[in-house]
Amino acid sequence: MGWDGRGLVSTEWLAGHLGEEDLRIFDVTVHLRPATPGPYAIESGRADYEAGHVPGAAFLDLAGELSDPGAKLPFTMPPAGRLAEALGAAGIGQASRVVLATTTTPMWATRLWWMLRACGFENAAVLDGGFTKWAREGRAIETGTRRYAPAALSLTARPGYWADKHEVLAAIGDGAVCTINALSPSVHSGEAAMSYGRKGHIKGSRNVPYAALVKGDGTFRDDAELRALFTDAGAFGRARAICYCGGGISATMDALALVRLGHPSVAVYDGSMAEWSRDPDLPMETGT
Repeated sequence: MGWDGRGLVSTEWLAGHLGEEDLRIFDVTVHLRPATPGPYAIESGRADYEAGHVPGAAFLDLAGELSDPGAKLPFTMPPAGRLAEALGAAGIGQASRVVLATTTTPMWATRLWWMLRACGFENAAVLDGGFTKWAREGRAIETGTRRYAPAALSLTARPGYWADKHEVLAAIGDGAVCTINALSPSVHSGEAAMSYGRKGHIKGSRNVPYAALVKGDGTFRDDAELRALFTDAGAFGRARAICYCGGGISATMDALALVRLGHPSVAVYDGSMAEWSRDPDLPMETGT
């Protein structure tokens, strides 16, 4: 799996391109720990990174330096200028090729991939299988920290890549839009003990769980398998797809898959259930 502009690169590809001048590799791991009040507490994955990472990789704090500090919800997309400033300081320039990896679920890498794409930067890819696959294959591992020299980066927000609660509300009953929940089937149905304040899912939304998109080794399923999942949900019978989850993170795995499959219009609801469930006037339902 080479650099094809479809969002993923293989460990084999990365191993063959380490050290190239325009390549920037970042670990963006975050941990969500169970907490009370919940549903979770956010913990940086920096310790994972320092314990072992792809040679040459630096670390980016997705929950901190790459989120809007003025927002009421964590992980909120910052203004494009602020994001460009942070990423430029981290070493990403206009001509950089960026590879994003994690030690856990790929959702953190797909989140930053989507943030960049939403700002017109498409020369980025997620390491398929992440650092876990890299290490399992016996490839070289580096410890400690690295930093790239700062670079000049300009980003401009592109319309249509993010949906707000008003667009999601308007999409209910709209035959041209498929709203997709990336959370687990039990959270979607309301049967799980865990919730984001109210049980169930956004009214009318369909469930394509992020965990169903990947195989046992953490790599994404092939295109035919992915297409079957989203076709069953009705995504390819509608002009637009809006993906959501708990906080706009795992939804980006669904968004990446839809982009790989060529869906013409994909958005992520940034506020997701963390915002939606707080407003009793926004309709939800249980069941499948």
